[in-house]
Amino acid sequence: MKTVLNAVQQPEDEIAEGAEIADPAETITRLEEEAKANYDRFLRVSAEFENYKKRSAREAEDFRKYANESLLKDLLPVIDNLERALESSDATAATLAEGVGLTRKEILKVLERYGATPVEAFGSEFDPCRHQALMMDESGQHPPNTVVKELQKGYMLKDRLLRPALVAVSAATAEARQCEEAVNDPAD
Repeated sequence: MKTVLNAVQQPEDEIAEGAEIADPAETITRLEEEAKANYDRFLRVSAEFENYKKRSAREAEDFRKYANESLLKDLLPVIDNLERALESSDATAATLAEGVGLTRKEILKVLERYGATPVEAFGSEFDPCRHQALMMDESGQHPPNTVVKELQKGYMLKDRLLRPALVAVSAATAEARQCEEAVNDPAD
């Protein structure tokens, strides 16, 4: 305990014994110089921060502007194939259909590479989060609430819906609805 007290008291003893107290004018001058240096440093840091904000805004704008660049580069060969198919004057309907089929396959590969996949619709249960019903089928050939026809494909981007599938959905037949009403309403 004494060593700690001695160590704490020793600097005070040194100041009291041998050191002179600094001139107040010198202290003021030294503090003013330190304040000026700190202010200059503050101005430089502020300017650097403003430049950083401008550079970040410029980079964000460039990112938004060119975000689709790689997707578009991947679609260019698909466009080239379509143009070659159209330029082919001696193309028969069969070769043209084959070319369109290959181009479709290529486009689907590009979509899949970027995380876009078709929504499964035909034969599945109607899902209002992925399907948009345009027609009802009351033929009774399918269980109620089943997608019986896909009018337009829907697509997902990873877990987000890009476009719902446009579908026809089976409905209960009038006879099935009457039976269900009779079972649910046994008033007779």
